[in-house]
Amino acid sequence: MTKITYEVVEHDGGWAYRVEGVMSETFPSHDAARKAAERAAREQGIPGEETGISYEDKDGRWRDEISPGNDRPETDVKG
Repeated sequence: MTKITYEVVEHDGGWAYRVEGVMSETFPSHDAARKAAERAAREQGIPGEETGISYEDKDGRWRDEISPGNDRPETDVKG
């Protein structure tokens, strides 16, 4: 199972959470950023429906896959 960590960090004069190198919007306080990270982490664990997805890989090639919707990652919040 994949594990994804949401990390609360100082960002752009406030606080944000970072997931796999991607920053969220900026929040005015650490507490607000942590609550948003916890909410996002919970939502990511909710199963969905099977669906087709398209994405560009690190080499610039487009990929098409089927996401089964029940393969949700384990999540964690730090900071």
